[in-house]
Amino acid sequence: MSVTNLQYLFKPRSVAVIGATNDPRNAGNIVMRNIMAGGFMGPVMPVSSEAEAIAGVLTHPSVKHLPKTPDLAIVCSPLDEVPEIIHSLKERGTRGAVLMGAGFAAMNREERQDIKETILSIANPPDIRIIGPKSLGFMVPSLNLNASLAHSDVAPGKVAFISQSDSLFATVLDWARAKGIGFSHMIALGSRIDVSFSDILDYLGSDPLTRSIMLYVESIKDAREFMSAARAASRNKPVLVIRPGQALDTVLGDLKLRETGDHRLVDAVYDVAFRRAGMLRVENIDGLFDAAQTLGTPKHVFGKKLAILTNGTSAGILAADRLLAGGGELAKLDETTINAISEVLGEDNWSRSNPVDIPFNADGKDYAQVLKLLLKDKNSNGILVMHVPWTAQPDVEVAEALRDALKRVKRMVLTAWLGSGTAEEARETFRRADIPTYDSPTQAVRAFLYMAEYLRNQELLIETPDSLPSDFFPDTNTAREIVSKALEQGRESLTEPEAKDILASYGVPVVETRIAVSAKEAVIAADKLGYPVAIKLRSPQVPQPYDVGGVLLDLETPERVWEGAASILARCTRERPDAYIEGFTVQKMGRRPGAHELFISANVDPVFGPVLAFGHGGMAREMIQDKALTLPPLSMSLAKELVGRTRIATLLKGTPSQPPVDIDDICLTLIQISQLFIDVPQITSIDINPFYADSEGVLALGGKIAIAPFEGHGEKRLAIRPYPRELEECVILKNGRKVTIRPIRPEDEDTHRAFLAQLSDEDLRLRFFGVVQRDFDHKDIARFTQIDYDREMAFIATSMNENGEPETLGVMRTNTRPDNSEAEFAIVVRSDQKGAGLGSVLFHKGIRYTQDRGTKQLTGQTMVENKAMQGLSKKFGFKIMPDPHDEDLVDMVLDMEKADG
Repeated sequence: MSVTNLQYLFKPRSVAVIGATNDPRNAGNIVMRNIMAGGFMGPVMPVSSEAEAIAGVLTHPSVKHLPKTPDLAIVCSPLDEVPEIIHSLKERGTRGAVLMGAGFAAMNREERQDIKETILSIANPPDIRIIGPKSLGFMVPSLNLNASLAHSDVAPGKVAFISQSDSLFATVLDWARAKGIGFSHMIALGSRIDVSFSDILDYLGSDPLTRSIMLYVESIKDAREFMSAARAASRNKPVLVIRPGQALDTVLGDLKLRETGDHRLVDAVYDVAFRRAGMLRVENIDGLFDAAQTLGTPKHVFGKKLAILTNGTSAGILAADRLLAGGGELAKLDETTINAISEVLGEDNWSRSNPVDIPFNADGKDYAQVLKLLLKDKNSNGILVMHVPWTAQPDVEVAEALRDALKRVKRMVLTAWLGSGTAEEARETFRRADIPTYDSPTQAVRAFLYMAEYLRNQELLIETPDSLPSDFFPDTNTAREIVSKALEQGRESLTEPEAKDILASYGVPVVETRIAVSAKEAVIAADKLGYPVAIKLRSPQVPQPYDVGGVLLDLETPERVWEGAASILARCTRERPDAYIEGFTVQKMGRRPGAHELFISANVDPVFGPVLAFGHGGMAREMIQDKALTLPPLSMSLAKELVGRTRIATLLKGTPSQPPVDIDDICLTLIQISQLFIDVPQITSIDINPFYADSEGVLALGGKIAIAPFEGHGEKRLAIRPYPRELEECVILKNGRKVTIRPIRPEDEDTHRAFLAQLSDEDLRLRFFGVVQRDFDHKDIARFTQIDYDREMAFIATSMNENGEPETLGVMRTNTRPDNSEAEFAIVVRSDQKGAGLGSVLFHKGIRYTQDRGTKQLTGQTMVENKAMQGLSKKFGFKIMPDPHDEDLVDMVLDMEKADG
């Protein structure tokens, strides 16, 4: 929903505990004791009709008898009493509630739905924000607030943990206490009838006390809200997630999945969603904290090459083995580095390679000198320093020497001090200096690989995609007509020729195909197509004709076709006497000697919507199980990343006997299928197998499409909103120049950089409220051009210059709150384009867009001296008022209900 009123949950000034009791086993007693023991500084008001005082605090008989309105209410009463309690709280003006009372787990599905609807109709979120039911509560250590049923408290820290599981909440709490790790927030969401992962991610994404966010996720309810919130949060700070995977999906899976037994797809879709959101998925709780420790530092790695420094040969080998097994690489040391280390340690006293195996009794000075040399070597992306305990060598002294050597060092260095006793003192030395430290080489290497993977996911978030071919103009009307006619006939699937006609309408090269209901018609079809041909059995009971010998290839004469059709019928009758035979599919042989057999498919996931798959195709597809998944919409960069995650991608690069495949053609086909799913939402699945690819291009031999009625726009099915092409329009300025007003695209990075470069110093100062540097890097421009169209909008005015090249003339941006209550705008027009009315055109476009999406208010700020901006705002009905917090600024506010669109 939004972050509205979440501050009353997580920054309350007063708390009421409703259903408090003196029964030590009751939730009302446990949470009272936890709040009082935690030292919360605000009023704590227990509500109980059974006891005069609880945990040393006088009680109140009801909500209406409370001496003041609580910001937060902890409701421990049975769930059937909750609606009346929420009603009382709403009358008092309470804005946040946590539902801990029993009863939800014992209800059946219908009862749960009824109580959920009743509670929400009374609370009317965001009037009252609700965590739960069936929640263990939450902790905010910086406020000394333990509003939970946890068995112990937690230290303050900079990591937030959000859990869908009560047991994981308690487990992580124990684990963190044992490791001395603190938290900014620990939140158990419970059954999530209101406050969800999306809300918390939005809230913590801008929380200054939270450096990184950890999630335990079992299921997501609203994929688009989750993806938008996760993408926004992960741009600001590391977001890590743990999900049980296939075992969970087997137990809790969708009914259809239970029937088929295919639970692999569910977890694979979650996995690709996490990656697409820029998050890092880890395997277990240890990995969660190991990764959080590394990612919480300001030092990053930009690759998988690791240098290892150790005083133990076997320990170094174990670390290297774990690195290589995890997909990492051992950095190759520069010859200059090798010679320099030899001068420090002696030619024969170390390994002269990576791992750098120095003498077992090396002291702190030796470690520090070698480390400094490794830091100068640019061939590694990070360094792991390991130490094996030795009787004559003080662990802490070596650790202190390394700590001193790493002051003001910007490169990533991890440490692993093996053993216990003094090794723990050494690890504490590193912790105090914010140097990542681990108990074992395995943990350290895993943390390094997690960081490399996380940063790769982040790069995908800001990677500028290759431009699509300018001649990609799909024939959407033809595709829609074919699907519409089939639906009118009550069909759930298309014939193979229909499917290929649709694919061809979207630019996918296909083999020409005909349908025949008899052997005679098969011969006629083959004569028209030209020989040689292939024929294939058509029967709804035989989805894979190969299984019954229902496919014949390279038939070169009419006689062979006639005989082949007869033999297929005979075999099918013998093998599957129950099968209804509809006839045959006849297609011209697609001769591509040496081509790779691939597949492309698309299905609709019940949570994340359309999902595309790519991999090794052909008859052995299910046996080989080489595939990768992704979520649309796709760019060329994302399509290439998808292809690169398959095993067959290595072969596609070429072999001594085969030239490389045209990868761009494969990627373009993936984008075409992605766009088809968006444009024709009645399509529920597509399967292209085999899909040939070689150096000459691609060719679809087999094609299946399933359909179902669908009302609404196809983009609504997607977890990530695609580029809104419908918002494009052309205008003519006062000076006669033709300009296209459209949403910004990632491909606009170069032209947008040029646009910023052409702004005058004064325009930049007024736009960014001060002097700014002009050297915008890739990450800066990516933030401007790669936006979440669900939350942000940037309309650019673009036109052709005198050289026939596109250029950006101006931009109007809006950033909308998640609850759609308010959008903030900013506008800037290139200095040499003023006076042609472009500012008014862009302003009008932004206002209409904001109005159409139902936003309540459009606001902006500008400097007091920027009279031109204020004048333009007044023209469109904005109220101009001084900013109460900064005398150099003015606020501009437009009530959208009164706006003239």
